[in-house]
Amino acid sequence: MPPWGAALALLLAALALLCLLALRLRRPGRRAVGARTLPGARREDHGEEVDGGGPAGQFSDGREPLPGGCRLICKPSALAQCLLRALRRSAALEPGPRPWLSGPHLQTLCHFVLPVGPGSELAREYLQLADDGLVALDWVVGPVARGRRATNAGGLPAVLLVIPNAWGRLTRNVLGLCLLALERGYYPVIFHRRGHHGCPLVSPRLQPFGDPSDLKEAITYIRFRHPAAPLFAVSEGSGSALLLSYLGECGSSSYVTGAACISPVLRCREWFEAGLPWPYERGFLLHQKVALSRYATALEDTVDTRKLFRSRSLREFEETLFCHTKSFPISWDTYWDHNDPLRDVDEAAVPVLCVCSADDPVCGPPNHVLPTELFHSNPYFFLLLSRHGGHCGFLRQEPLPAWSHEVTLEYFRALTDFFRTEERMKGLSRRRASFLAGRRRWATLPKREVSPSSSLEEIFSWKRSYTR
Repeated sequence: MPPWGAALALLLAALALLCLLALRLRRPGRRAVGARTLPGARREDHGEEVDGGGPAGQFSDGREPLPGGCRLICKPSALAQCLLRALRRSAALEPGPRPWLSGPHLQTLCHFVLPVGPGSELAREYLQLADDGLVALDWVVGPVARGRRATNAGGLPAVLLVIPNAWGRLTRNVLGLCLLALERGYYPVIFHRRGHHGCPLVSPRLQPFGDPSDLKEAITYIRFRHPAAPLFAVSEGSGSALLLSYLGECGSSSYVTGAACISPVLRCREWFEAGLPWPYERGFLLHQKVALSRYATALEDTVDTRKLFRSRSLREFEETLFCHTKSFPISWDTYWDHNDPLRDVDEAAVPVLCVCSADDPVCGPPNHVLPTELFHSNPYFFLLLSRHGGHCGFLRQEPLPAWSHEVTLEYFRALTDFFRTEERMKGLSRRRASFLAGRRRWATLPKREVSPSSSLEEIFSWKRSYTR
């Protein structure tokens, strides 16, 4: 790994380039002669007309209005109504950002480039996997605020698993979410992949984009440590591919109670092939190259490191690292057959909330990058679409946390209340059915007359069945 001064210089250079691009893109564009804008409409950076409810187009159907110009896109259900009531009462959606802070590039830059800052206390655990690889779990243990309240009626804190982006950078929003969750009574833990954020790479194998095998072992370990605590999961940006792959592969066997994805990348292959705006592409690519430079010697026997570090795009980097290997090369199509996060989405049996913004400069316009049919047809998936927020930004006035943090925790609270109410109603139904069955049995038995000549087979008509 290069010295921290060199890495800081690279990050500052990327910041300067991104700031110049942000200032350039925020200049008001020229309108054609005679063009008219509807009252109350707003011109977004991508050129679409946006009304008070969000971008036009295929999102005009099935949306539910919420405070702050947000929209909830989902299939109608009892859980959707419960979530809608919770979001309508949410104070996090009310206050909008300052005018100078509403720009998508500025919100994205503040999230990715600004330092995390001190104040958090992390307890790291290294988990050895079945193939002798290592992943890291950072348990957020402090600072603990006074009056910390539990997240369920039993007083046992729920575990909140946080999955950072696929590049391995621990952002200020991820840590801010953990600190807010700790204050609200959760027990947050951050999952770091092999070779990410100081986790040693003990074998020349990295985790592919959507391979949840390492995450499965980590969740099994967390479940072993906290067997009675509810488990919630949150992913950020490109890290959502890992969480969605896990939920799809595990289905109803998942240990997760509820999940949330902040600015998820859902059409991952198209996202890689289309490419990002060049400052973001160069910034993310540079961060990956710097992170893997310390393992260049160890990776020489697996991949062509010379070609890897000369990659000019994220697709070329990903393809060289996982497809053009020396031991078992595969095609680009085969790679995405095994790593597309939506490959098993129909098997997911856990409610998932996706928080997205219409001005996301990294993912692109929602009409092209969000699979709307998924949210309209699958009752487990909910899309909260806002007009502003950038990519994983959703910032508000300091020192308030990002409003996506508040909404995520309120969503988990609504899930907990909904499931508790459902269990209570099922318990009442079972007790009522048992009570009515008892009344019928005691009401009918005395009226039945059995002649002395009746045999036991005539009285008891059931037959025993044996199972292995």
